[in-house]
Formats: sequence, C-alpha cells, structure tokens
Amino acid sequence: MDEKKCQKGASLLTKVLNTIKKYNLIENGDKIVLGVSGGPDSICMLNILNFIRNDKNLHIDFDIIVAHINHMIREEAKDDEEFVKKFCKEINIPFYSKSIDVKKIANNNKIGTEEAGRNARYNFFEEILNKTNSNKIAIAHNKNDKVETIIMNILRGSGISGLRGIESIKNNKYIRPLIECERFEIEQYCKENEIDARIDRTNFENIYTRNKIRNVVIPYIKEEFNPNIIQTIDRLSDLIKEEDEFIENIVIDKYRELIIEEDKNRKEFVMDLKSFNKQEKVIKSRLLLYTISRLLGTTKGIEKIHIEDIIKLCKNNIGNKFLTPNKNIKVLVKNKKIYFINQM
Repeated sequence: MDEKKCQKGASLLTKVLNTIKKYNLIENGDKIVLGVSGGPDSICMLNILNFIRNDKNLHIDFDIIVAHINHMIREEAKDDEEFVKKFCKEINIPFYSKSIDVKKIANNNKIGTEEAGRNARYNFFEEILNKTNSNKIAIAHNKNDKVETIIMNILRGSGISGLRGIESIKNNKYIRPLIECERFEIEQYCKENEIDARIDRTNFENIYTRNKIRNVVIPYIKEEFNPNIIQTIDRLSDLIKEEDEFIENIVIDKYRELIIEEDKNRKEFVMDLKSFNKQEKVIKSRLLLYTISRLLGTTKGIEKIHIEDIIKLCKNNIGNKFLTPNKNIKVLVKNKKIYFINQM
C-alpha cells in the first residue's frame, strides 16, 4: 500500500493505531502470524499492519507472516487462496497455506462445520507460529463480530463473562487490531484503496446462528429499535469488562488466601473447606472456575449445574464424597479440605 492510498483510509489507520497502543497489542521485536482468508476484514488488517511496520515514523518494529486455510467447502476456495498468495507476493510477505477437509473432520468428530473450521484455523495458526518462531497471532475480528458474539452468548444463556464478547488481546498471544472498527468502515477502506477483497457467499446464507444474527436480527433491531445497536452493545461490553475484571481480582486474592496446596506433579490442588463455605455464592462459583482453569488450563465442559453441585457438596461437608463434572476432573471433600484432582 503506497502513502497516497493509505491517506485515503487515514481514519481507519488511526483507529487501528490507537487500538494497538491502547491495548499494547504490538511491541518492538514481535513476529506475528496473520490469519488471512482473503475477505475484506483480513485483507484490510494485512494491508494496514504492513503499512505500519514499513512506516519508520511510527517506530514500531515487527515482522508479519500470513497463514491461509482452505476449508475445501466452497468451489471458490482455491481462488481465495491464490488471491491471498498473490497479494502477499506483491508486498513481499511470507505466505503459508493448507487445505483441510473441514466437513470430513466435522463428521468424524460429530461437531458442527463452524466449530471444525475454527479448530482447523487455530491449529494451523499455532503450527505456523511455532514453525516461524513467531510470538503472536493476529485475527481480523471487528466490532460487529464482537457484538454478534455477545448476542449469541445471550441466546445460549451465558454468564457475565460471555457478555464481554471478543477480547482485543488474549493470553498475550492472540491480538485483534480491528476490534474497534465497524464492518462498514473496513469495507469502505477496501473500496477507497481499490482492494478487490474476496467475498464468502456463505456469509449471506442464513443457515448458521451467526449469519442469522448478522443478516436478520441486527438489521431488525436497527430498523425497529436502535440504529446504533452496535455501539450500544459495545459500550455495554466495556462496562461489563471493567466490573468483571474487578470481581476477578477479588477472586484471585481469595484463591491465594484459601488455597493450601498446588501440586502440579500429582495434578492435585487442595483448598480449605471451612473458608470456602464462608464465601458468598458468586465468589464460590468463580473460585471453583478459577481453580479448575488453573488446574486443567480450561473450564470447557464445566457448566452452571456442575458448579452448583460442587457448592452443595462442600456445604454438606460429608467426608469422602466426590463429584466428577466431566472425565477430566474429580472434586473430593475429605478431611475438611476440597481436593481438585486432574484426571487427564
């Protein structure tokens, strides 16, 4: 992207730069794998980050690498791959691609194609990150994606954390430079800079929940209730994030106070039962989730009913009773202590 073209999208460039600085997404010396499908969002991200790294006046020294997945679902997928490959060649960016039969993976694992595709993408991004000694992965999620995710989480009955939506940075590895940009701004940027991005026609098919929210629910809310619904829900998300982080800090302090032993060799954490039972229910719930996350690295498969059952088990205070919320963990009450046992 030359300087003249960049000036055409100066407002979006400024917004991305502000997001990078606000959340400290990119630091000097970073080597970043960009997930690029060829659509407007990812091509815009690639174009802008390439400009930023080449503009010496901005004083941000980092490298970028592109990773592209061919899901082998659409007939146009090979053309998308060639488009991204050519685009990278023109701006001299390393390009890696991989073809994966997502439908086959979905069928074999009895999961949806959306989930299978997401897993395939992130696994490939991790593969390229390790192969190229990179330290971050950039995903082109925008503000609309964030709001769509929040609405999906509401429909699924999510807790407070689900209303935070998509984070700007996660685990200091996954970054989203476009998260404060709206979709129409990105599309306008591509138009102004004469970038003929690829269009995934399946985005307009209302088969999947996200597409229905994007193409039906949000336009309806805009038309009938609130034309600024994207900004409104985004503000709500920011407020929830602040309060959620405040509560989480309290939980971390309580955890340090209550934990007796963290034995990662034996895959066992031990917590004081009496002190746990004195906590408010909301703190108990979060303490359990936090402990399980520290022990297993995830809380996937742990649902609200499991947490409530563990709280009841602890309250009854009957020795040598245990629960197995899933095959990976066992929670045992014994000798006035709570044992969290990793069974993976």
